This record gives sequence, structure tokens and C-alpha cells, in this order.
Amino acid sequence: MDADTRRDLSLWCIWTACAAGLVHAAFSLYWAVGGQWLLDTVGRWAVEQSVLEPLRTGLILAVVALIKIAAAHLPVALAYGQLSVAGYWRAACWAGAVLLVLYGGANMAVSQAVLSGLVRPETGYDRAAMIGHAWLWDPLFLLWGAALLGYLLLTRTGPRTGPAAGSDAGSDADAAPGSG
Repeated sequence: MDADTRRDLSLWCIWTACAAGLVHAAFSLYWAVGGQWLLDTVGRWAVEQSVLEPLRTGLILAVVALIKIAAAHLPVALAYGQLSVAGYWRAACWAGAVLLVLYGGANMAVSQAVLSGLVRPETGYDRAAMIGHAWLWDPLFLLWGAALLGYLLLTRTGPRTGPAAGSDAGSDADAAPGSG
């Protein structure tokens, strides 16, 4: 793959990851201010908590939304060379991407297995929440993580040989898009 195609694809990946994270964040923020649409797809417990303890639930969801917003924007800032200690942030992005893929993929698979009847919980299950996790929230986590992994893989630099091999030159650090 040529350098321009690689750069373009990496940018598509990072912006796709950002968009997926911001969709998650937007819903958390919407629910934090009292919105109810699709809250039942998170779980009956979420609806109950929003009614029983609206202030506490709102504050928790606001914090969750802020964390998701930061997690969606940090990789973009990294991609555009806006973060110092890029190696640290890149490692954090690797960890986050792997966690998002594992969490989203596992929960999506389990939810789909329950909905299809392959797994039958003894105590029953919350159908709306299971649909939400099988077809919306967890696939969105999976997309977020997979797109972030795509960016990280496409922008990875290999080890170099020669006099610079012992320096930072061959590290897994980022270059700003379009800089090389």
C-alpha cells in the first residue's frame, strides 16, 4: 500500500473511531440530562435508577459522557501531533482499542446468542436490553475499538536499522497526518 493510501485510510479509521465514541458520549449526556429514549436498551436497571435517583444517575452519566468524549478525542489529537509524550498516549490508545474490541465483541456475541436461543438464562432476560447490546451499544463499542486499532496498525512504524536504531526514530510514535 502506498503512503498516501495508508495515510488516507488511517485518517478514515481515526475519524470513524472518534464518531463512534462521540455517539456513545452523546447518548450518555442525553440520559444524564433526563432523556429516556433508548435507555431501556441499556437495561431495566438504568431506567429504574434514572427514576429513583435522577440527580445521582445524571451526575454519573455526565462523568461517563465526559470520559467517552475524552477517549474519542485523544486519539485524534495524537493523530495530528497535538499531544506531548506521544508514546504514552499511543500505548493508552492500544490498551483502549483492545479493551473496546474485547468488551464490545464479547457482549455483542453473548447478547446475540441469548436472542437466538443458543444461550438460555435460567432467570430470563431483559429483551430490550439484550437487543440494545446485541445490535447497538456493543457493536458500536466494537466499531470504536476496531477503527482505533486500524489507525494504530496503519500508522505503526517498524524498527529501523543503522545509526538511528538505538534512538527514538524507530519507535511506534506517530507523525502528524500529511507530514511524511
